[in-house]
Amino acid sequence: MGLNHDEAPVLEALARYHDADELGFTPPGHKQARGADPRARAVLGDAVFFGDVLANGGLDDRLARGGVLERAESLMADAVHAEHTFFSTCGSSLSVKAAMLVVTCPGNRLLVGRDAHKSVIAGLILSGVEPVWVEPQWDASRHIAHPPSAAAYDKAFTEHPDADGALVTSPTPYGAAADLAGIADVCHHRGKPLIVDEAWGAHLPFHDGLPSWAMDAGADICVTSIHKMGSGLEQGSVFHLQGDLIDPAELASRADLLGTTSPNVLLYAGIDAWRRQMVQDGRKLIGQALDLAGRTRSAIEAIGGFHVNDAADFCGPHLAADFDPLPVVIDIRELGTTGYRAADWLRAHHHVDAHLSDHRRLSAQLTHADDEETTSRLVSALRDLADHAEILRDAPRVVVPAPADLRMEQAQLPRDAYFTQHSTVPVTEACGRIAAEMITPYPPGIPAVLPGERLTEPVLQYLASGVAAGMFLPDAADQRLKTVRVVAED
Repeated sequence: MGLNHDEAPVLEALARYHDADELGFTPPGHKQARGADPRARAVLGDAVFFGDVLANGGLDDRLARGGVLERAESLMADAVHAEHTFFSTCGSSLSVKAAMLVVTCPGNRLLVGRDAHKSVIAGLILSGVEPVWVEPQWDASRHIAHPPSAAAYDKAFTEHPDADGALVTSPTPYGAAADLAGIADVCHHRGKPLIVDEAWGAHLPFHDGLPSWAMDAGADICVTSIHKMGSGLEQGSVFHLQGDLIDPAELASRADLLGTTSPNVLLYAGIDAWRRQMVQDGRKLIGQALDLAGRTRSAIEAIGGFHVNDAADFCGPHLAADFDPLPVVIDIRELGTTGYRAADWLRAHHHVDAHLSDHRRLSAQLTHADDEETTSRLVSALRDLADHAEILRDAPRVVVPAPADLRMEQAQLPRDAYFTQHSTVPVTEACGRIAAEMITPYPPGIPAVLPGERLTEPVLQYLASGVAAGMFLPDAADQRLKTVRVVAED
């Protein structure tokens, strides 16, 4: 008998908690908003505090005999045709680390696309796993990276047959999708598991007009952020499992090792509600979003100086395998300014926040929550931006290296370089030294420099010129990049 997707176990348990007038002498200390600062209640609303209860000993009893979370996870797995699903309140940054640690272990090797998010690199640092980097497919003319090909993973396995598995990021924050079925076949031919960081793909299982999602493509573990393209709250994440290459109990253990013992039930509720919404109405809602995105993309394309990247730009031989049109990626190179400056102008003059900005692009992420009103405001703001392009044209130029010059030698393991004795040197003296920190343009959060990489002049010049142009480097010890942390020399 199939599961009942009209249920929302977490939301229903919260309703029962309030109907029963439960009185907790437990955390959280605000005690159902009674102790919260009235000024906080005025801004946040009492519903936030009313939904903030203990998972066990609140939402469920102290032994979790109600099976609230277990049922919610089973419903999610059923909704997306996975065998097991785990909820996380620590974002996909935690989920992907748990996935890595169940596939490999300290001292072993893992194939990793070099376009991985910084959370993957953090997993390498924490675990001591040796990465075998798999090169993205670079579009040198557009200065953008697409996911590595199946052939690239096959070559990496041939050269490193002892690698425990592989990790690929798909779709990218720009909407470019990998050949997941091909990469899964490469892995499974060798009996190795595939992890897919699908943080930007929560919506993919619910409409056939989108790229194939990881479980349907044969991945073993898939990590998804419910808050990015779904209706969940920030930090809400799930990871899915199928097949017999990974023990679900081991994956649960790794998640327990890394996760909080005080999960926020509000995040569970957001995940639970999103699953019900998508099962009941997802095809219609995402279909409407795709139609709206098509109209919006056409309207933006008609603005002088703008080009909206589409499948013809991103897909093809040596490029991406598929394309998600909901991240509306706009090339503004013809305006003669940078995405950084354009994004700042949109926020200052129209209170419109772009998702991504780089040396030549803006991205406006659309979801099922958008409508004619929100997209009309976006298009109007972009028209005004184009009309004011002349005052934005003195933006500092970002010196973007050729793809080959972006890649540096991995001279030490990320863990070794990160935890070893380090020193701080002026950026002008850092060339040739081994980096002891991550340096990551954010968003999208793909590190340009990893601990253990030997720094080169083209990469340092790219980052320094990027900072001058408005690039944000949140994880650099010196965010202005006047200095760099490097491995100390004897």
